[in-house]
Amino acid sequence: MEQRIILINLLVKLGLAAAIAAGLVRSVEFKSLLFREERSLRDRMYLVLWLIVSEWIGKALVLGVWVKFGEPAPSFAGDLSFETTVLLGAIAGRLAGVAGGALLALPALFSGFWLMLPFNVLMGLVAGQLREFAPHHEEIWRFSPFNYLSLLRWVRRTEPRPSFSDWQMVFLLTILGLRFVQSQALRWMPDYDYAPHSRWVAALIYATSVTVIVIELKIWNGVRLQIKLEEQERLLLQARMAALQNQINPHFLFNTLNSVSSLVRVAPDTARELIIKLATILRRLLHSSDAFVPLQEEIDFIDNYLDIEVVRFGRDKLRVVKELDPASLDVMVPSMLLQPLVENSLKHGLSSKIDGGSIYLRSQLSDEHVTIEVEDDGVGMASVQLLEKPGGFGEGGIGMANVAERLKVLYGETARMTIDSRNGTGTLVRLRLPVLPGDAAATLYEERSSTRR
Repeated sequence: MEQRIILINLLVKLGLAAAIAAGLVRSVEFKSLLFREERSLRDRMYLVLWLIVSEWIGKALVLGVWVKFGEPAPSFAGDLSFETTVLLGAIAGRLAGVAGGALLALPALFSGFWLMLPFNVLMGLVAGQLREFAPHHEEIWRFSPFNYLSLLRWVRRTEPRPSFSDWQMVFLLTILGLRFVQSQALRWMPDYDYAPHSRWVAALIYATSVTVIVIELKIWNGVRLQIKLEEQERLLLQARMAALQNQINPHFLFNTLNSVSSLVRVAPDTARELIIKLATILRRLLHSSDAFVPLQEEIDFIDNYLDIEVVRFGRDKLRVVKELDPASLDVMVPSMLLQPLVENSLKHGLSSKIDGGSIYLRSQLSDEHVTIEVEDDGVGMASVQLLEKPGGFGEGGIGMANVAERLKVLYGETARMTIDSRNGTGTLVRLRLPVLPGDAAATLYEERSSTRR
């Protein structure tokens, strides 16, 4: 057998391994099977079938290329059965390695290479047993012989030098050993066309087997690490949303308790009324953990909240005007979105006015967006000051910054918040949100919590 054909086949194997690994990892189902920490028997068999079918398809394509160029296709052209069996055992365990090795040996059995069946089964069993010996499964994904080829790295590393007790070294030697046993076993098979070749070609054959395994592991591990990073981003976003939500609730509670404490002695009946209304609000907060609620539910919550504020301000000093589009009341909006805005209007717009004032709540549904406005006729403030002050609206406030941050986290660039305020004329906060059906609200939250793959 010409060495030229052997070298061409080695290059083809490297390219085929990269193509198969990159193609498989584009499948969501395959990634789900590949990256699971615990796999059922069914999962393992599905993973075996995915890899075996891909290996057979790849080999058929390679044989087609040889025929196209008018070259006689050698029996080993595009054969990745050795590497696939080792990978199955190392990734999915003994059972997957044995089953995959046996299935991959079927074409060889039909060609008279009967010894391939017990050998493949042995390979899958050994590779699966190595998985059991690994200190942790991360070692499998980090496998690379290049860890031991950098002399500078060896000199600088502080941990003990790699030895035969090192798992990755054992895995490397196992691959080379199994490849040697396979090459010797092939000589005993009838009809096997063996021709002597130089030692450097033999070294390339061994190196190619190791490199094929490394290529597929590195491609899959790259996607695996990306998924892990996305999962961490999702968890971070959830924690961020929870922190923003938890920032509002205690803030609202402390303000209301301060109002109750100021009324306990001078107006105990009024204080009692406040406590009852506060209990109603807290009950709603405790029993609702939804990120999105219908606008009608937000308005109902604002009604309960304003009942408390009316008691504080006096019924003759606070007027609430609602101009709500009935079609907009079923639109899903972030929960506790309006309460900080209304509270800011009361605290920073109307509280300093002797004669009180009015709060206007408006909503309008148009096309694919809903517009919500919270306006007061209080003392007003420059909009630049509103955004630049710590916390967003006044010293120590959290309202505007919190609402703006939540909109950015949940909607990205599809939502808009504008502030129009002038000294002595009041403040208008306008929210323009995309319309989300009930089911799409939860879907949006998931999409903002993870990157689509």
